[in-house]
Amino acid sequence: MSRRFRPPRSLLRASGAVVIASALVATSVVPASAEPKGGHGGGNSRTHYTLTILHANDTESKLLGAPADADYGGAARFTSLMHRLREEERSPRAAQAGESRRRGVVTLSSGDMFLSGPQFAAGQQDGAPFYDAVATGYAEYDAISMGNHEFDLGPDTYADFIAATPGDVPFLAANIDVSGEPRLAELEEKGRIAPSTVVKQRGERIGIVGAITPLLPAISSPRNAVVDPDVRAAVQGEVDALTAQGIDKIIVISHLQGIGEDKLLARELRDVDVMIAGGGHETQASPGTPLVPGDVVPNDPETGEPLEYPLWVADSTGAEVPIVTAGSDYKYVGRLVVNFDRQGNVTSVADRSAPVRVSGVGDDAVEPHPDVHEEVHQPVEAYVADLAETTAATAEVGLDGRRDPGVRTQETNLGSLMADALLATGRANAAEYGVPEPQIALQNGGGIRNNSVVGPGRVSELDTYTIAPFPNQVVVVPDVPRAQVKELLENAVSSMPAADGRFAQVAGFDFGYDASRTAQQVDDDGDVLRAGERVRDLELHDGTVIVADGEVVDGPAISVATIDFSARGGDQWPFRGADYTVVGANYQTALFTYLTDDLGGRVTAADYPEGGSGRITAAG
Repeated sequence: MSRRFRPPRSLLRASGAVVIASALVATSVVPASAEPKGGHGGGNSRTHYTLTILHANDTESKLLGAPADADYGGAARFTSLMHRLREEERSPRAAQAGESRRRGVVTLSSGDMFLSGPQFAAGQQDGAPFYDAVATGYAEYDAISMGNHEFDLGPDTYADFIAATPGDVPFLAANIDVSGEPRLAELEEKGRIAPSTVVKQRGERIGIVGAITPLLPAISSPRNAVVDPDVRAAVQGEVDALTAQGIDKIIVISHLQGIGEDKLLARELRDVDVMIAGGGHETQASPGTPLVPGDVVPNDPETGEPLEYPLWVADSTGAEVPIVTAGSDYKYVGRLVVNFDRQGNVTSVADRSAPVRVSGVGDDAVEPHPDVHEEVHQPVEAYVADLAETTAATAEVGLDGRRDPGVRTQETNLGSLMADALLATGRANAAEYGVPEPQIALQNGGGIRNNSVVGPGRVSELDTYTIAPFPNQVVVVPDVPRAQVKELLENAVSSMPAADGRFAQVAGFDFGYDASRTAQQVDDDGDVLRAGERVRDLELHDGTVIVADGEVVDGPAISVATIDFSARGGDQWPFRGADYTVVGANYQTALFTYLTDDLGGRVTAADYPEGGSGRITAAG
């Protein structure tokens, strides 16, 4: 049966607590059984207009195919599927029970359109087009939310991408000020960057508002682009401006780093009909939905229930809002079919709403879009093939770089390998750069990007780019006080059990933590607002005890190898402006050199066992 009754907008927008209270009472006396039978959208005679929202997020330069299985995903297949679904949904013949023949389609993305790595690098060669922009143009989006990874290489690279994207699709975020970045400001003047936009579909105006994570300065490199941390106020301001124009269908597309953040935001908003989330890579689907092999639907950390499509959350007025996301890596096109009454109220969501996988095999296979295949896939494939021919090592065991469970939640052998590479590089280059040899190394889980298991077998130079795609430099931070080392690790485990890029993979020591204890809180400057009590023990591999039973043991400071992103306070790691020195290698080079030279091209199961070697231990 239908999941939803929405009080009329005329009541929700009227002034006075009595009117709002009356609307909420009306909601409470309409039981779910009063809605039409047959699930969302089943047989609803009130439907005046049906809007299909095709959506994607976090495509992240996976132009050739899904990282774990190239038979799925890929920009060329994705584009074919997007075009097919759009044409199908536009037709009045697409109307099913409960839907209107008066219908429209909007195509949206919630950001992270590109990500540094080998496929991205193909478009950065002299004379090459920006392949991610070419693919984005062929998808024919109506609006795109700004994402955090667009800023990883600085605002100028983002400006290059926007300028190279064909057409006039706007890039949206209500809570960012780009006036301090001349090239982005110029694009804003041209309408390519905006807080919101309006799309017309079959006589209806659809308002679309964007939002970007307030964590942007901590997790990327926005330079002089300033993010307003009050996302609610910024988004609601745009929503109110749209409703004042008489627009009664409003969608928020956001990149807040996880669907949980969108749930929190939804509860504080009003007059938003649909929210499209990005940044979390969640596979959201109802039972029976075909998924890309290996993908699983995670549980909602708040409820413990699987993340069904859509997820329903009550807004500040009590109206339920559907929230959806569509995985990542060009693997899915989300299809949300929303029914509205004459007043612009959502009456239901059709049962057939679901993510549609992008498949190259089986009954649901789609042929690659010929132009995208020729202009994007083939040249990128050729560039990557050159990298793939070089062998870095042979692994006796699969190297686990998956996100969750994986490098963002626990020790993995690939995480340990990455941290060891930072430590080895820091030690090898310390004398040349005039810094003490580091005793330990910290690698943020968010910097390990392959989201797959590499091997067992051959590990190529291409694999090292896939694992470590960012322009992160290896640095040494000398003489970090022991108490601050504990704070760094408290930050690393502060989000547990939720997956978070701040989780640390480590080298040179073992530590244990208890996620049931008080989590540390820090601000963006790294100042500790609430001390953490989770890190219980920490011992260097030479036997030196740094933390015992939660207490710091007095002794000399510790020199730390890490990446410049973390040393600058990325992921809120509390280095607090500590001096650091770049030691002549980025982290991809460090990994490649460690595999080829330090390990002699052989990764053994004894050194890097599946599940890790016990460097990180969680209580219980």
